[in-house]
Amino acid sequence: MRSELNVGLIGYGFAGRAFHAPVITSVSGLKLKKVVERRSERSKERYPWVEIVRDASDLYDDPNIDVIVVTTPSTDHYQFVHDALSAGKHVVVEKPFTTTVEEADELMELAKKKELVLSVFHNRRWDGDFQTIREIVRKELIGEVMECEIHWHGFNPKVSNNWRDKKGQGTGVLYDLGVHLLDQAVCLFGMPKTIFADIQIQREGGLSHDYFDVTLGYGSKLKVSLKSSRFVLNHGPRYILHGDKGSFVKYGLDPQEEALIEGKTPAASSGWGEEPQEMWGNLDTHIGDLHFTGALETIPGAYQDYYQNIYDHIKGLSDLEVKPEEARMNIRLIELALQSHKEGRMILVTR
Repeated sequence: MRSELNVGLIGYGFAGRAFHAPVITSVSGLKLKKVVERRSERSKERYPWVEIVRDASDLYDDPNIDVIVVTTPSTDHYQFVHDALSAGKHVVVEKPFTTTVEEADELMELAKKKELVLSVFHNRRWDGDFQTIREIVRKELIGEVMECEIHWHGFNPKVSNNWRDKKGQGTGVLYDLGVHLLDQAVCLFGMPKTIFADIQIQREGGLSHDYFDVTLGYGSKLKVSLKSSRFVLNHGPRYILHGDKGSFVKYGLDPQEEALIEGKTPAASSGWGEEPQEMWGNLDTHIGDLHFTGALETIPGAYQDYYQNIYDHIKGLSDLEVKPEEARMNIRLIELALQSHKEGRMILVTR
């Protein structure tokens, strides 16, 4: 068996161009072989060795393609993933996994039947600030966590022509950004017991939700708040955690996205994912009889570790980090959040 895995990429829009292609090509065991571009050949300008094809069937029919990466709009994920699995290919799909739990269940069953790897690109698990928070929670540096807030705001007061702002299932900020926040919350604390949500269309002429305030309940103590708005020009903290021994507050976004947009890659950039000291979060806590307050160095982010894990798992070297069952539960939480908003009440979380 050859050691290298050939990758076919469906879509070279923002996600394919900025996130997937440069990260895939930073993993030594993966080779970006073919890219589906309907009308242009932009990928070949940066990756001159790739073959441009116009239809995804060219990937399905190629026996040399091992892994297919789907970066199309989320409304199209189900069909592309279904066809790729049916063709006998391992699949990575951009988040969100699907638009419904039923679609996710069908794809998971198909992958299991075909004995193929299926994973969702929840790259925000490899944000440096989130990696740092996972260690804070794991090592109980602020004791038992009582409250956690995760914010992802922006200032985009006008509706765009992007598919995310169109009407339809799978569009809107809850599917686009909220799925990341839900995934992070579940990674930190597990599945909640209850969910309560306020989901709105605030922008004039808006067709899909552009605001959410979701509260996850974990019983009598822990509460997790997830919030996003398109009308925040002056950003507050991104993460706020309070525990029975102290607090951690972190501002700013992980630097990897900006670096990738600028054309940098994990393989060709020294200090990849490192944050400048002025961006480190503040830890204020009690350790035994000692009181500590100060900046806590952020663990460097590493989106390349996601694709390294895909390679290692296919080769039988490690467990899969982002399992489809986990991504499926994020879609379930979105559905329950939408139900909560519609009915104006707290919903018990069921699988």
